[in-house]
Amino acid sequence: MVLAWAGTSCAQETSAPKPPEQSVPSQSETLNIVGLPCVQPLPMVKLQDYNGPLKKTVGLLAQRLERKSVHPVHYKAGLKLCSLELKDKFFLFVRDAFDPVIFLSSGFSAGISQAENNDPAFGQGAEGYGKRFGASFTDQATSTFFKDFAYPEIFREDPRYYRLIHGSGGKRLVHALEHVVVAHTDNGNRMFNFSEWLGTASAISLSNVYHPGNERGFAPSAEGMGFSVLSDMGYDVLREFWPEIAHKFKLPFRVEPEPKTEEIDLNPPIN
Repeated sequence: MVLAWAGTSCAQETSAPKPPEQSVPSQSETLNIVGLPCVQPLPMVKLQDYNGPLKKTVGLLAQRLERKSVHPVHYKAGLKLCSLELKDKFFLFVRDAFDPVIFLSSGFSAGISQAENNDPAFGQGAEGYGKRFGASFTDQATSTFFKDFAYPEIFREDPRYYRLIHGSGGKRLVHALEHVVVAHTDNGNRMFNFSEWLGTASAISLSNVYHPGNERGFAPSAEGMGFSVLSDMGYDVLREFWPEIAHKFKLPFRVEPEPKTEEIDLNPPIN
């Protein structure tokens, strides 16, 4: 009986399945899952962030400049600015398109256009001014749509301007002027600024639909593109030097805090 019991026990131990081996993820696999850290972009500038004399007047201009400006990432080696998601680029477009400065410039452009009787099909008087105002506002809104949202999303391009901050004035000036040609990808690398040129061309082509008085052809379109690109270059120069300008003339200016990063343990404990 003892021999029979021993034989039965050995058979049960032999037939019992072994527990599956637990695979331990390697460090490289863990890094692929977690990803590398990045610097979170700062919140959008608000008018309440400015305080001091002429805060409403200067604040409107300053928040338009700062909304698309970011400081270079120099806090830790290897860190990059976190990319804007689809909703962030759309929100940037909405804020830029309905900025009070846009309404003011649209009203000014409509007045000049009416005085020079551009787009004569719009007529004169209040009705003509209203049509010109609507056309001017649409010009700027469509340009912002293509440059801040549509083409940046298609080409994975960051629509913001990266301030150089450090360096001589001449070097910073060149950096600002070259932004219409050299932009940044969503992951922080440099690329050709497709959004600037394709966005400008698309906006000008679309404007011919609702501007009956526009001159058609290559030369007028090239002239319009040149004016738009030069205007964007001027804004980029202001974005680069705005911190110094604001401090020099004691204008309202929000001091940007250092962005926060989430620490990632590159050697997680293995259980």
